[in-house]
Amino acid sequence: MPEHAVVSRDEWLNARIALLEKEKAFTKQRDALSQERQSLPWVEVNKDYIFETVAGPKSLGDLFAGRSQLVVYHFMYGPDWEVPCKSCSFWADNFDRNIVHLAARDVSMVAIARAPLEKLEAFKKRMGWSFDWVSSQDSDFNYDFEVSFTDEERQNGELRYNYRASQFPASDAPGISVFARGEDGRIFHTYSTFGRGLDMMNAAYHYLDLVPKGRDETGFDNPMSWLRLRDEYGSN
Repeated sequence: MPEHAVVSRDEWLNARIALLEKEKAFTKQRDALSQERQSLPWVEVNKDYIFETVAGPKSLGDLFAGRSQLVVYHFMYGPDWEVPCKSCSFWADNFDRNIVHLAARDVSMVAIARAPLEKLEAFKKRMGWSFDWVSSQDSDFNYDFEVSFTDEERQNGELRYNYRASQFPASDAPGISVFARGEDGRIFHTYSTFGRGLDMMNAAYHYLDLVPKGRDETGFDNPMSWLRLRDEYGSN
């Protein structure tokens, strides 16, 4: 535990109120940024993407499930991987039970990965998840939205991730993309975020940011080296 000053209740209250003013300013900045994000121009999606689901093949439009907005979590799980990314699994633990609340606000959410459907379903059962997880294995979807990379791109150093040239170390990367569907059925890509842009979608990290040790990830070769799949921690 890091060393901290120990003061009287009145001194603590003064420091807390000073920090509260900064938190309020940050909240206002965040609200303004959210409004700017929602006001971005859109790009029409003209390609027909087909995904494998437990209900059979579905188009991108089908994934909206009758709603006008769709959130896609790009889940790192390559076709030849034994298990998916543990970090993506951490994020899935955070969004799984929130999907019913999103649906109440005209938002559908699905996870998409390139692994075959049978692998997705088996791992979903292991983790006890309930969200829809569909396979893009036979689709260009992951490549078009820059979360999967061909062997040639990786060998030649030509891949792009997070809107710039990247040396991403795996064939698949995490991300979140947002789509909207008009009354005429046209589909639009409205937003995507990658890398640390995903932090705001992980409630566990926000709780860790409240405690004295914070995320406590210093000293690791990789900041998330401490992370395990939810059924691999054992008793703590």
